[in-house]
Amino acid sequence: MRKEILTDKAPAPIGPYSQAILAQGKLLYISGQIPMNVKGEIVGDNITLQTKQVIKNIAAIIEAAGGDMINIVKTTCLLSDMENFGEFNLVYSEYFSESNPARATYGVNRLPKDVLVEIEAVAIL
Repeated sequence: MRKEILTDKAPAPIGPYSQAILAQGKLLYISGQIPMNVKGEIVGDNITLQTKQVIKNIAAIIEAAGGDMINIVKTTCLLSDMENFGEFNLVYSEYFSESNPARATYGVNRLPKDVLVEIEAVAIL
């Protein structure tokens, strides 16, 4: 069983993908989120503001699926500049201090729309 999750409280996909897919009624795969608001505008010009917007998007999607941030078990984080890792980690830890999901963080050459951060997540509902 597979169900697409789509909420107007997070930005619409900008390509041929879903905001999230709920598989087997309990595994939620959230597509990589960038710091875009529901109007399609990039939010913030620094890693702190952009990370907060990305996590806000993830929270809206997981809530639309009937879950909460505590349900996230794995994240993959992409940073356009690893010099931002310390600041990114401070913001990230504000949202995940209770659950501490497994995580991989990579420095990449470039992200969509030249943003500073993108995060995808997996949750068990």
